[in-house]
Amino acid sequence: MDDIQRFLDMLADSSNVVFFGGAGVSTESGIPDFRSVDGLYNQKYDHPPEEMLSHSFFMAHPEEFYRFYRDKLIVRGVQPNVTHIKLAQLEREGRLKAVITQNIDGLHQLAGSKNVLELHGSTRRCYCMRCGAEYGEEAISESEGVPRCSCGGIIRPDVVLYEEGLSSAVLAAAVRHIREADMLIVGGTSLVVYPAAGLIDYYRGHRLVLINRGATPLDSRADLVLRCSIGSVFEKIDVEAGNEN
Repeated sequence: MDDIQRFLDMLADSSNVVFFGGAGVSTESGIPDFRSVDGLYNQKYDHPPEEMLSHSFFMAHPEEFYRFYRDKLIVRGVQPNVTHIKLAQLEREGRLKAVITQNIDGLHQLAGSKNVLELHGSTRRCYCMRCGAEYGEEAISESEGVPRCSCGGIIRPDVVLYEEGLSSAVLAAAVRHIREADMLIVGGTSLVVYPAAGLIDYYRGHRLVLINRGATPLDSRADLVLRCSIGSVFEKIDVEAGNEN
């Protein structure tokens, strides 16, 4: 039996599935992983992406922060790929209970997923730092310089910057879902960014599947490791039957 069939059989026998995903899920929709192209970005910017997306840089250099943010983090015309779509279908079927994502692009919701726990927030939401008024991403994408609310406050994206903590409510919900899962699928993440990667420690079952092109620090703990693109695995899922197409 090949490994993808083993995965499909595990999925067919599971009724409480949780998916934990990273940048590799979105790269298949054409969204670049900025960590893999730092050199290209540094040809245009004077600071590395990790510094420019930090809380301290945002506070000290807001003009430069928003220039980088508009240029690199706001994506237009990008659509969900097969992984997003199959996950939404599995949720509608009742077997997938939650999507936990490190991505900030909102593609899971665009594909139809309802219970999405966004560990790092979303570019699709913004808010005023002074009065708390909520805005869509156009408040930043269609403005210039530092975007301002009608009250005069700065409008910032609802994303977690470096040096900022993750939402305790989102983390608690993610821990609960992972603890209760009978199958945990981890896809498109190298599992090196903490505290997000540490969530895997809460899984108590025996169907931990890691799908990633490269090795991860937790490969030895997995029940099944698939070294391939996540889309090549999810395209094999027949949601109605739970078997290979």
